[in-house]
Amino acid sequence: MRWPGVRGLSPRRRLLVAGVALAVVAAGVVTAVSVGGSSGVPRAGSPAQDTPGPVLLVPGYGGGRDSLEQLADRIHRATGRDTEVLTLAGDGTGDLLQQVDVLAEAVERAYAGGAPSVDVIGYSAGGVVARLWVAREGGEHQARRVITLGAPMHGTTLATAGGVLAPSACPTACRQLTPGSALLRQLPPIPPGLPWLSVWTRLDRTVTPPESARLDGAVNVALQQVCPADTAAHGDLPTDPAVTGLVLNAIGTAPLSTPASCADLSE
Repeated sequence: MRWPGVRGLSPRRRLLVAGVALAVVAAGVVTAVSVGGSSGVPRAGSPAQDTPGPVLLVPGYGGGRDSLEQLADRIHRATGRDTEVLTLAGDGTGDLLQQVDVLAEAVERAYAGGAPSVDVIGYSAGGVVARLWVAREGGEHQARRVITLGAPMHGTTLATAGGVLAPSACPTACRQLTPGSALLRQLPPIPPGLPWLSVWTRLDRTVTPPESARLDGAVNVALQQVCPADTAAHGDLPTDPAVTGLVLNAIGTAPLSTPASCADLSE
């Protein structure tokens, strides 16, 4: 590389100029890496817990958005924060890794728009998508908090039954949610330091056993542990008032914890 005006300098000054140039280039590279390149998505560190940003909600198997739209509206009315319910690729029954791309793109849009952080809420299979996103996309540097609702983190025997009894009716995501699937086996533990709340109902007949939602390193809450009389089933989780209270508590700035009773939940 030739630099204008360098030929007339002494060898010592040439070395000095070259050293300064290399330092400037290196600083630019480090800056680009630290902020995640042109997208602005963080690739290191973690978002400050006192700077909540938008809330991204990931639908479950099949991609239905209606119940999550209700939860998103409740969050917005209670906190004033922007919310977005993602539209999954295809019909939401294809490869869960495609849904990871959908979430990653939404996070990039949020940061490109100036968001200081994002919170991610994954319902049912959407919780597995959130976990895959954290593992594959460095989500621990981008998500301030993650909340999962009735997520089959260890699979569901319903998928196993579907694959055996009606293989043609068990598409890719169904097979991936079979306990012991290759996709689930490769999932690493959640990163230490990432606040994560996993909520499920003991009356779940879709995620079986319901305790499949339990996740090492997370704050794990069975709904009836807090509200013993609650009869919410799997499909009720996004709209159940007690679950909404758990979510509103979790997306605040106080450390995650298990409420002692229904009376401790946000209205």
